[in-house]
Amino acid sequence: CMQMGHLDGARSRFGWCITQRQPGRCSSSRMSYLLPHLHSGWSVDQAILGEEDRVVILRFGHDWDPVCMQMDEILAGASDQMKNFAVVYLVDISKVPDFNTMYELYDPCTCMFFFRNKHIMIDLGTGNNNKINWAMNDKQEFIDIIETIYRGARKGRGLVVSPKDYSTKYRY
Repeated sequence: CMQMGHLDGARSRFGWCITQRQPGRCSSSRMSYLLPHLHSGWSVDQAILGEEDRVVILRFGHDWDPVCMQMDEILAGASDQMKNFAVVYLVDISKVPDFNTMYELYDPCTCMFFFRNKHIMIDLGTGNNNKINWAMNDKQEFIDIIETIYRGARKGRGLVVSPKDYSTKYRY
């Protein structure tokens, strides 16, 4: 896949290049071209540091991974509805391995949340409060989680409780 140009032909306000894939250029990624990518550890740090009023959602994984494709579809669909309180970035864990050990990024797809340079944890009932490491199926469910994170983080909470319990997610 070939990366094409800068976002709207310009640099972001932080000075790093955020590139996006052009539709139709990469047959393996469906929705990732709609979301901005961060291509270095520095740009990830700047995205977290530079956002004062919104939750920063980082999706770690690969654009070609089926689980990430499903999550990217939810993220792309929800990003416009969340634009006032959250911003989404994608990070390729092969191209930017800086955080793989620190954040224990061993799953195919991982979403983490930051607010005012602070990692916000969320109790989903799974035992892992640091991240969401599966693809969501419902856009509104994801938006509800982000709203909960945003409200809790604005009140200074480092751990918020999810509106839905996912402890039985894998029980059929």
